[in-house]
Amino acid sequence: MKDLETITKSVVTLVHQVGQFQLEQQNLLKNSDIAEKSHNQLVSYVDQESERCLTAGLKQLIPEAGFITEEKTTADSMGDWFWIIDPLDGTTNYIHHLPIFSISIGLVHHHEVVSGVIFDPSRNECFYASKGNGAYLNEKKINVSDKNDLKDTLVATGFPYYDFSKTEGYLAMFRKLMCSTRGIRRLGSAAIDLAYIACGRFDAFWEYGLQAWDVAAASCIIREAGGKVCDFSGGENFVFGKTIVATNATIFKPFLRMIDQCFTEK
Repeated sequence: MKDLETITKSVVTLVHQVGQFQLEQQNLLKNSDIAEKSHNQLVSYVDQESERCLTAGLKQLIPEAGFITEEKTTADSMGDWFWIIDPLDGTTNYIHHLPIFSISIGLVHHHEVVSGVIFDPSRNECFYASKGNGAYLNEKKINVSDKNDLKDTLVATGFPYYDFSKTEGYLAMFRKLMCSTRGIRRLGSAAIDLAYIACGRFDAFWEYGLQAWDVAAASCIIREAGGKVCDFSGGENFVFGKTIVATNATIFKPFLRMIDQCFTEK
């Protein structure tokens, strides 16, 4: 096994460099620099150049590793080792000058995410973890919250913006949580939402329609912080299965029951 802790710290250094580039470019971005890949899926040269810089740096860390990337600046390749990269999670926020966006990088070994790094350049907050070594925010160890009653929790989600196949279940879940929690938040970067589960700012998160690059890094960080991650059925297919639930350890079962009630077709 490679030295995951050292690799993760090298990724932390890399994302700080790319994050600085993103901050420098944000006020220079013009409407003509923005393209729509598909409905409500935006991209700019900042996403693409960030991804090229990340993949170049990561190749030096593990030369044999493949890549799964959002912007496809390098060919997808999965082997014993591969990286899953979102170079700019929250592009819509970014182009609207909202300071909520992030870089998300997960490392997979034999189908398990063994390292994760999420960097929020606007706040200079870097969340990271590697298997067996705990989870950290800017070198300070973090843990999920200890809330044990839904009425005391703050939850997060992402609103459907291109996949509306589960809208009824989503709205049912929204209604339940409006009445049974302290509130619901939607920040616009799933990676940041999930990182906030790891450090206890949020207590639970659910979303459908996400991609592997949105959730891979966070899944490692949350688990190393003592949290729970699964798909809507309670299984392990949350990286590529496009549904995810993440909570602290104490409200996991009741939250998953609520997911089942709202989303399972009877």
